Amino acid sequence: MTPAIEVRNVRRTFKAGRRSVVAVDGVSFSVPIGGVLGIVGESGCGKSTLARLILGLLPADSGDIIVEGKRLGDMDRKARARLIQPVFQDPFASLNPLVRIRDIVGMPLVAQGTFSRAEITRKVEEMLARVGLTKEMSDRLPAELSGGQRQRVAIARALVLRPRIVVCDEPTSALDVSVQAQILNLLAELRRDLNLTYLFISHNLAVVEHVASEVAVMYLGRLVEREPTETLFAKPEHPYTRALLASVLTPEPGLGVPDVGLGDSLPDPANIPPGCRFHPRCPIAEPRCAIETPPLKRRPAGSVECRLA
Repeated sequence: MTPAIEVRNVRRTFKAGRRSVVAVDGVSFSVPIGGVLGIVGESGCGKSTLARLILGLLPADSGDIIVEGKRLGDMDRKARARLIQPVFQDPFASLNPLVRIRDIVGMPLVAQGTFSRAEITRKVEEMLARVGLTKEMSDRLPAELSGGQRQRVAIARALVLRPRIVVCDEPTSALDVSVQAQILNLLAELRRDLNLTYLFISHNLAVVEHVASEVAVMYLGRLVEREPTETLFAKPEHPYTRALLASVLTPEPGLGVPDVGLGDSLPDPANIPPGCRFHPRCPIAEPRCAIETPPLKRRPAGSVECRLA
């Protein structure tokens, strides 16, 4: 079966003065139709850049992105919008504060230029109802809605064209915990009902464990481990994955902030170390890790990029 998304050795570099910042470095993966791939990692590891490459908002320096068998670079903007849509982190920042909700949700339909006014009205009303918003709310401005309601508007706008793939870039991190659960349940329900494929980017491991069927761990532009969700959370192999899981805060009193053994230095994408790029922070690194590029070890349902795994 043709995957919903196939990313082949994609690379993207940004110029920062005289320096080059490698945001995405030779990333490859595929997501089956109806699947949910969670991508996790520290801030600055390249997650959001990867999302924008897949959405076509940024061009890749090299490599290919295939969406349902078609090269992303061969599609025009309208065709790409019919296949793949985003839901971003902050619903207030991604919604025009001066435009009423019905017009925000209907904007993708208007941009296609093939729908009548009556069709747009009907589709907008149907989608608002599907995400749990009343017809009366369609006359409001974004500032007149709660944060959870605004994110429902963003989801309705993303789905009004009935795309096959949705890229969710931290879609719940700006919301209260109780509202997060409602939005996650809504996304799960819509995926089942509409047979959607999700690329779910987050730094919240508990959220990813709840929604994803597979998890990819990103570090300095590389996918260092990828496994089915249950396998990765039960038996992580890469030292960085183990550190991420150990960093999750617990509500148990007296435990304090966990020490994951990564030290105080943060990775610098403009100064990637030789050999294994994680070796300066790795608690089990050997001398050769600073020299030799780690091999990609295939697993029955995933992979890990570490010679000591």
